[in-house]
Amino acid sequence: MNVTILSGGVGGARFTRGLRALLPDAAVTVVANTGDDLWLHGVRVCPDLDTLMYTLGGAVHEEQGWGRRDESRRTSDDLAAYGLGWEWFTLGDLDLATHLARTELLRAGLPLSQVTARLAQRWAPDVTLLPMTDDEVETHVVLADGREVHFEEWWVRHRAALPAVRFVQTNLATAVPAPGVLEAIADADVVVVPPSNPVVSVGTILAVPGVREALRTTTAPVVGVSPVVGGAPVRGMADACLTAIGVETSAAAVARHYGRRPDGVLDAWLVDDRDADAARALRSEGWTAGSANTLMTDVPTTARIAADALALVGALP
Repeated sequence: MNVTILSGGVGGARFTRGLRALLPDAAVTVVANTGDDLWLHGVRVCPDLDTLMYTLGGAVHEEQGWGRRDESRRTSDDLAAYGLGWEWFTLGDLDLATHLARTELLRAGLPLSQVTARLAQRWAPDVTLLPMTDDEVETHVVLADGREVHFEEWWVRHRAALPAVRFVQTNLATAVPAPGVLEAIADADVVVVPPSNPVVSVGTILAVPGVREALRTTTAPVVGVSPVVGGAPVRGMADACLTAIGVETSAAAVARHYGRRPDGVLDAWLVDDRDADAARALRSEGWTAGSANTLMTDVPTTARIAADALALVGALP
């Protein structure tokens, strides 16, 4: 069985870990958002790729959901003593080694997809991990006061509290899907959109030229899991992102934002039990929709959520 997952960071990584527990023999490909990437201290930081790699490789800091466990920050503290760095975005010492390795390989001329494969050899994530593109794409946020800041500054430093009017993603319109991305969608038995940020994570992947069309035309069913439970994001500040693009923060609104094939990208949508009314409303519109407990509290629970999602499209083996 071939499963392809379009993933942001923490939510997508945890969902993928649960799906691997459910389907240990499946061939899983994860296409990761790289729109959050940035240069910092001269190294290339890829937050979502690293969260996936650490989570699936058993090295993630479980409590915060990102970064390395048993991390230290001596290097960042010493940089601060020189008056350098950002106190709101510190690189841990172990994490910095990953960024240094990535940067060395990129400067040696390897594309990001090959670099990712090289780094993943160490962690053995038991999936094929692909960046959405080898091109450098960065997300900037245009604020209501006219300023433009990098997404990570808006997200981490300001906790998305500054009103945003739109997102600008550099180089996205001319980006090319990384090798294997379109093939993973075309050859899948099922494609899953996990509970990741629908605007700046999954939405960025979908905006890579060719990806949305590949989802519309693949013979595989495409099923999504709502990142919104009871009118609020499960994690993070996705509601601020949805507000910026004029989409209501609700399970049904996110489904309609993605759209139903053939015009949209989904065949089915799983919501939390607290949003069962949304599932009923979507079914009345012709959707395949269901509800279940979708809070990913541990790996066995997440495996059951993955099973519920796959059952909606009859993709369980």
